[in-house]
Amino acid sequence: MQLNNKNNIVTEDEHLEKTKLAYQLSMHRFIFDLPNMCTLLGLLSALLGIYSAIKGEIYIAAVFGAWSVIFDWLDGLIASKMKNRTDAHRAFGGQLDSLIDIVSFGVLPAIILLSYSNYNPWFIPGAFAIIAACAIRLSYFNIYGLTNGKTYTGLAVDYNGLIVSLFFLIEHFLNVGISPRSLYLIMILVVYLNLSSIQIPKFPKKILIGIFIYVITLTILLVGV
Repeated sequence: MQLNNKNNIVTEDEHLEKTKLAYQLSMHRFIFDLPNMCTLLGLLSALLGIYSAIKGEIYIAAVFGAWSVIFDWLDGLIASKMKNRTDAHRAFGGQLDSLIDIVSFGVLPAIILLSYSNYNPWFIPGAFAIIAACAIRLSYFNIYGLTNGKTYTGLAVDYNGLIVSLFFLIEHFLNVGISPRSLYLIMILVVYLNLSSIQIPKFPKKILIGIFIYVITLTILLVGV
């Protein structure tokens, strides 16, 4: 222990905390970090998706959800290529990514489900399950990470956005409205897979090219741009 000028006792932990605060970076230093900027673009995409779903523009909402997947995968790729990134930036990026994933792959799919059902109150439990499973899955991953550094325990939540978009792409090709109950059942299955103990291999980064092509095609078909 140390004594300060006022003869107050200062513990070693308090001294270490003050030392850490002396080197604490300002928030804008993290905001203008390239991977974090990409992560925030994913949040913007999710927000636009939620806005579209509330307006009843389900196809557009699904497309924005798919773009959130692109940004979620891209931020990790960019971060892995940056050799001079500090430990603080890595830690902040991990926290930011996890929080935004709840919005992109929990809240957005839940709002899409509710909107597609015309806000049927019977769909609220399913919407809650999607968000809760996403939060639990991410919290679990933040503690344990990849199993043996190679596989995910349970379905990674970013696949939620791809599955939702694929559902509406199939509906587009069938040119007929699919019952909201079908989406409900699919999302309950996704919730089960999110929380399951199945081991899913981590896909190579090259698969991002295929996902990008899929999302571009999805955008053209569902939005017509």
